[in-house]
Amino acid sequence: MPARQADKERDGSGGVAAVERALTIAATLAEAGEPLTLAALAKRTGYYKSTLLRLLVSLDRFGYSVRLRDGRYSLGGTAFRMGVAYERSQPLRNHVEPMLHELVAQGTESPSFHVWHDASQRLCLFRRDSAHSTLDRIHPGDLLPLRRGAAGRVLLAFAGEEGESYDTIRRDLLAISHGERDPVCAGLSCPVFGPGDVAVGALSLSGPRERFTDDNVRRMTSLLFQSAIGITESLGGSAQGLRGKLAAHEASAKPRLRRA
Repeated sequence: MPARQADKERDGSGGVAAVERALTIAATLAEAGEPLTLAALAKRTGYYKSTLLRLLVSLDRFGYSVRLRDGRYSLGGTAFRMGVAYERSQPLRNHVEPMLHELVAQGTESPSFHVWHDASQRLCLFRRDSAHSTLDRIHPGDLLPLRRGAAGRVLLAFAGEEGESYDTIRRDLLAISHGERDPVCAGLSCPVFGPGDVAVGALSLSGPRERFTDDNVRRMTSLLFQSAIGITESLGGSAQGLRGKLAAHEASAKPRLRRA
């Protein structure tokens, strides 16, 4: 967004400009990872300092921001409370994290679980680093491109995105990415389903591209499907499709293993 353009009222957008500006400030503080000066906030958001000060008064009043003694601004305690409330209302952690630990124990690349955030971004909800010494840099809470990377394309496919590549993902229940989000990284991902066969997220394995050899991808695909089946069934979803893809994948891999 061009500088200062965000500071203008938007007519006919269907939203409330002041609310959207306040939420943008909160999101900017969250993404910064450290307290920000007023000047830094102005640069990152494109808002005038006078606008920021007015909105920060309201954010501070409700605990979404706090002004530190050195004059910088940070997220307030309400952000933590909202996170805890989200955890209570979305009890995915108990279903997903044990599977992430199991994948790492089986020697896979780093597993993570992604959900839809908005029209252009996905949210990494859970992440477990692999046992390898070199890793890709993804952390819980990171916002990543929706249209780049295996997990993003899985989310798009099961949100009804049109196109031959998305038809293939819906058919195979699998997406593989080589250097799409990061030129030195690769990943593979499959959907996880909840009740009513609704895709609730994307389970992903990612790491340095050179370790995504054909043999490693075949092995990790089996483990990925097995974990997605476990999470899906624990959430009350049907894993019939995933089981079918796992069986087909393992059947196709056996001749290669015998020849090797």
